[in-house]
Amino acid sequence: MAQGNSVTLSSKLGPEERAAAILALKEKELDILVVGGGIVGTGSALDAATRGLSVGLLEARDFASGTSSRSSKLVHGGIRYLEQLDFRLVREALIERGLLLQRLAPHLVKPVKFLYPLTHRVWERAYIGAGMLLYDIFSWSGGRPPGVPHHRHLTKSQMLRAMPSLANDAFTGGLTYYDAQVDDARYVANLARTASFYGTHVATRVRVEGFIKVGERVVGVHAHDLETGEKFEVRAKQVVNATGVWTDETQSMVGERGQFKVRASKGIHLVVPRDRFQSNGGVILRTEKSVLFVIPWGRHWIIGTTDTDWHLDKAHPAATAADIDYVLEHVNKILTVPLTREDVEGVYAGLRPLLAGESEQTSKLSREHLVAHSVPGLVVIAGGKWTTYRVMAKDAIDAAVSALDGRIPASTTQDIALLGAEGYQAAWNKRGRIASAFGVHRVRIEHLLNRYGVLTDELLDLIKARPELQEPLPGADDYIQAEVIYAASHEGALHLEDVLARRTRISIEAWDRGVSAAPVAARLMAEVLGWDDAKIQREVNTYLKRVEAERASQQEPDDESADRVRLEAPDIITVA
Repeated sequence: MAQGNSVTLSSKLGPEERAAAILALKEKELDILVVGGGIVGTGSALDAATRGLSVGLLEARDFASGTSSRSSKLVHGGIRYLEQLDFRLVREALIERGLLLQRLAPHLVKPVKFLYPLTHRVWERAYIGAGMLLYDIFSWSGGRPPGVPHHRHLTKSQMLRAMPSLANDAFTGGLTYYDAQVDDARYVANLARTASFYGTHVATRVRVEGFIKVGERVVGVHAHDLETGEKFEVRAKQVVNATGVWTDETQSMVGERGQFKVRASKGIHLVVPRDRFQSNGGVILRTEKSVLFVIPWGRHWIIGTTDTDWHLDKAHPAATAADIDYVLEHVNKILTVPLTREDVEGVYAGLRPLLAGESEQTSKLSREHLVAHSVPGLVVIAGGKWTTYRVMAKDAIDAAVSALDGRIPASTTQDIALLGAEGYQAAWNKRGRIASAFGVHRVRIEHLLNRYGVLTDELLDLIKARPELQEPLPGADDYIQAEVIYAASHEGALHLEDVLARRTRISIEAWDRGVSAAPVAARLMAEVLGWDDAKIQREVNTYLKRVEAERASQQEPDDESADRVRLEAPDIITVA
């Protein structure tokens, strides 16, 4: 693992690298310590490390275990923000979308086509068409091509050809436009590895339990390693608080009232099989409260989302029966054959960190971000949206380095590709030959390339040494056993849930939500992490109880009862 000024760089983020990172965090004062391992925290760590600074990153749970793994999986400008006249945010997000698609992570971020059904004849086509024209213009404004085709108008018959399952009376015509999609949790884990590769000392399952102050100045944190029980101090010239919906709680540890408040808005998504209806693209629908996306996702559709206030447990937001019925009711308005609860394979709920303003409706709160030096030595970054994480990270580190001595280089992350990106297109073009050389099906190689990019070689080496690792996991045919080993040895996965819910998406894609895959995956992880039989059984039991509690909570009528049922499952069992 890259240590400080060492030039020996490693892309591996396994248990040995975690131990080395914690040792380094205890031993020396850092330039920047980032608290929070979501998309903004990991992005901030990479931004700081690539400026030549010494950097640490602490996460209390797993990478992306909060908001950053439970989004709509879209990299988009936010077409609904045009209606709110938030042109700056839309333009910024569309420029970032092009950068992610073409330069930073072409292996992880892919174009996705959407259909927009129109329900009124003349005025709506003109109104929505004008918005989409503006969307296209903004996407070209960053000095590079947008990486996706521009919008097109469709007649009623063209819409039906594109989506045969569209109810005939649900539309009068339509438009088609493109955005992009991403496996959000996989992206964050890759971003953390990239930050580690450039020298960041990265440690998950380390909880910050307080700030160290000298007078009014924050000079570090009190940290608690939840894997070993050890408590230690980390010293840093500047600390960046990138804890998303936990911002207010983190700020309260300083003993200061935050300069802005973050409100949590719950959004839920349903996962249904791809064969439940026919369409050659996703769909976007207006609802009375927000917009509803139907998004192609491999062999599935993701349908969401809702937008409601959430005041309960932030670690495990729960979807209710009412939430699920709301989404089904709205999507069924346009389908010839309605979806039912029996069609739902998976459900997930996430919280958006919205900057609380004057509005009482969460759907109207700002998706802008704010950065503040709340007290000397502590920078807070809050708000924003997944797509603009890189800009948020740059702004946060700009604020932090403004208080450091000496000339610090400007952000370079617009040119720093994620691990696995460099040479991806060449590897994709050779995928048939790679498949033949390793005796692996071409579809499997495509799956690996779109998850690991050129790092696929490392998984193929595992398979070459142990051919049985190319076998799929039970109940989850899209994922092979080698991916579980690799998640533990290279991607920082420390617990079974990390693999089934975030390094893979088995927990939302499999009909049994990973129940049959759990024992096999736990035994594979045990090889890397040194678990004994008792530990394997604990991990499996903890995961099964999580699934059971999630399923039960989704039968409850309201947030309070769903939250209570969801919290009946134990959290991941650690030493302390």
